[in-house]
Amino acid sequence: MTMPTNPFRCFNSSPEVIRLVVMMYVRFPLSLRNVEDLLFERGIDICHETVRFWWNRFGPLFAAEIRRQRQCRMRGFRHWRWHVDEVFVKINGERHYLWRAVDHEGEILESYVTKKRDKVAALAFLKKALKRHGRAETIVTDGLRSYPAAMRKLGNLDRREMGRWKNNRAENSHLPFRRRERAMLRFRRMKSLQKFVSVHASFHNHFNQQRNLVDRQTYKLRRSAALAEWQSLAV
Repeated sequence: MTMPTNPFRCFNSSPEVIRLVVMMYVRFPLSLRNVEDLLFERGIDICHETVRFWWNRFGPLFAAEIRRQRQCRMRGFRHWRWHVDEVFVKINGERHYLWRAVDHEGEILESYVTKKRDKVAALAFLKKALKRHGRAETIVTDGLRSYPAAMRKLGNLDRREMGRWKNNRAENSHLPFRRRERAMLRFRRMKSLQKFVSVHASFHNHFNQQRNLVDRQTYKLRRSAALAEWQSLAV
């Protein structure tokens, strides 16, 4: 049996520095040069283009590892309620749509970028989410007509719910991405948008400890556990 290849073997910097750079850029609303300046204050001298290269190289790798571990742990639980919503994102002045599925605890299950928000786009998004995460007991949507048309095609229209405030969880899930989008001065390509939202969703799920629902001591324990898992990625 061959041992897995070390992804850091071709880099002079330590894995700890690379993980720190990727986490700072993806998790927090910082620009490439903001990360460069903050690291320089810590005695780490790298170029902002190095930050760009590292997040493009290691961001999807870390996100896939986080997604794999979380799916293994959540396999025994039912996603009894999904919240589905879409939001527009401009790429070079052209409007695109970011579809997002969130479970009842705020976990971002799937993110998908399309040029339209018609039945075909909704069907592709729902198929991708159902294939990866299995069947949902209830799917909460807004009043967009593409959802019932796509769900009728899938045969789960009876599981749909719609209400005035029922979908607030999905709408609130867009806020961290919107803050990050402003710091990045928007996107230039649809492919780069899809790549970033997938990576950002995995990072957000990993570090989001719902601090408003637990006491300070519990939050500190969860935060330490999440950081310890992060430091052991790709080892």
